[in-house]
Amino acid sequence: MLARRCFPRHLHYPSNGVVSRQINVHLPPDSNLNSLCVNGRLKDALFAMAELGTEVSFHGYDTLITRCISLRALPEGQRVHAHMIKTHYRPNVYLETRLLIMYVKCGSLGDARMVLDGMPNRSIVSWTSMISGYSQSGLHSEGLELFLQMLRTGMTPNEFTFATVLRSCTGPCGLEHGMQVHSLALKNNFESHIFVGSSLLDMYAKYGKIHEAHRVFDMLSERDVVSCTAIISGYAQLGLDDEALDLFQKLFKDGMECNYVTFASLLTALSGLAALNYGRQVHGLVIRREIPFYVVLQNSLIDMYSKCGNLAYSRKIFDSMPERTTISWNAMLVGYGKHGLGQEVVKLFKSMREVKPDGVTYMAVLTGCSHGGLVDEGLNTFDCMLNEQRVKPDIEHYGCVIDLLGRAGRIEKAFNFIIDMPFEPTSAIWGSLLGACRVHANVPIGEFVFQRLLDLEPENAGNYVILSNIYANAGRWEDVSSVRQLMKEKTMMKEPGRSWINLDKTVHTFHSGDRTHPQKEEINAKLMELFVKIKEAGYVPDLSCVLHDVDDEQKERILLGHSEKLAIAFGTMHTSYSGTIRIMKNLRICVDCHNFAKFVSMVVPLADDDMLCLTESLPNISNISLKDDHITGSSEQKGDTSIPDYTS
Repeated sequence: MLARRCFPRHLHYPSNGVVSRQINVHLPPDSNLNSLCVNGRLKDALFAMAELGTEVSFHGYDTLITRCISLRALPEGQRVHAHMIKTHYRPNVYLETRLLIMYVKCGSLGDARMVLDGMPNRSIVSWTSMISGYSQSGLHSEGLELFLQMLRTGMTPNEFTFATVLRSCTGPCGLEHGMQVHSLALKNNFESHIFVGSSLLDMYAKYGKIHEAHRVFDMLSERDVVSCTAIISGYAQLGLDDEALDLFQKLFKDGMECNYVTFASLLTALSGLAALNYGRQVHGLVIRREIPFYVVLQNSLIDMYSKCGNLAYSRKIFDSMPERTTISWNAMLVGYGKHGLGQEVVKLFKSMREVKPDGVTYMAVLTGCSHGGLVDEGLNTFDCMLNEQRVKPDIEHYGCVIDLLGRAGRIEKAFNFIIDMPFEPTSAIWGSLLGACRVHANVPIGEFVFQRLLDLEPENAGNYVILSNIYANAGRWEDVSSVRQLMKEKTMMKEPGRSWINLDKTVHTFHSGDRTHPQKEEINAKLMELFVKIKEAGYVPDLSCVLHDVDDEQKERILLGHSEKLAIAFGTMHTSYSGTIRIMKNLRICVDCHNFAKFVSMVVPLADDDMLCLTESLPNISNISLKDDHITGSSEQKGDTSIPDYTS
């Protein structure tokens, strides 16, 4: 009796002793829509919606729209929207915003804007979603205009709105617009928010305002992988490679999380520095951390290894890629081309069937043919561009052809090509021809080209130096003096040649005729020792590289003082240093230093896998390794085609 009184009357004891409850569950008519959508039966759910008519509720519509968003199903989403209109269902702000997001995700921005304009009430999510749609579709001016319209309504932006609209601050006025958005974010106390800060520093970095970007980075209350990657990438893209590497090392010690984009940005900086040892460490770190080898990361590894002279590793990564994009092919083609391996460029280009070549591809092929001396192949490639019209040649392609003809000594043909091309020649094109005139001693065209360059860039000291060298090659010493006097009057200074070598994690820099190094006496003694040995092996100094009116003995002394030779002598002094003797330069190596290094490679007893390599490294341009800079057969020419194991 007591037990019966303790339980309500609608509970009873069945014969098996288990308490059961008689419940009448009244489910809404559209409850089956959710189960149909979850089980991937969207079409059945739409039929059920049509049969239900006006009985579809808020939850039913929300389920259907959410499924259409996840599948990017535009026609199905339009059917849901049409059913709302047909049944006179009046959605609330949330549901209308979901409709707007569905149209944005499906790329139907016109329909999304109609939904926004038709909303009697709009939330900040509604505005932000539409601005994001414009930004992601490249309609940046529309996104900014809508942001201004939102501000006029009195709606206050949130952190997601600021982060979204900053992506629309592009183009000539993008920096000004971005700074205005920045000031508004400051007023609303959002500058230090992680999303807003990351977008701000990315915007400033893209416009070269790296100091402003770093100031924003320092103010962030917390930093994630996106913000850290953005600032490192900003330094790398501006060619500030040392700064990018230093910042990465500092953040990494502080416990920064890294993803594949972080490492790709870092590898860009290491390519500019030709820092092979650091690049290998990054490669090993990627392997140890089991970072997914996305295509963009593999492309960066190809670029890094090729610019550091290790084409075998570049090709090994390229061949192992399960998927190659056009950028992958371009990176490998550029690597071969910059090292003067023209035949490899042409061979690889002909095997390019997976993807369609773009403008960069043809530039890589033309450059490879130019550096490899393949004039006919290069001209045929350019003719194919003109005839097939798959890729319309622009001024950079014409510049490659001019460089091709100039290197081959066809100065008059290159000059006529400039006159006949459908573009106004730039200073880079005239400069390429002026350099060719110096190499091939064409004084009349050189003088004409110099006058054109004088109009375009009168303050470029390099053009005066090249003209002076042209006169010196022709023995016109009075004209040489006139040009140099003109440079003095204009207080022009050409960047001096420098070479540097990294030994035991210490960078040693040398200038021409350097007398400042602490070991200068030992270096000079080693240099003379090498000079005697290579002369016995057949080395003859190329006195034409000295463009001064002095006797031959003085010319030999000037040649021995070149920064490359000092760095080579210093590198060979340190016998404990095993591996590649890698010397970087800021300017192209002269012919005599190239020959000097080749003979040193012959007489200095290096290990079987060692080599001597000089690499040109420009301060604000990505590193370039030219044919004349690659001194001896490297490991890839000796059969070593395996990627090193840096995981231990």
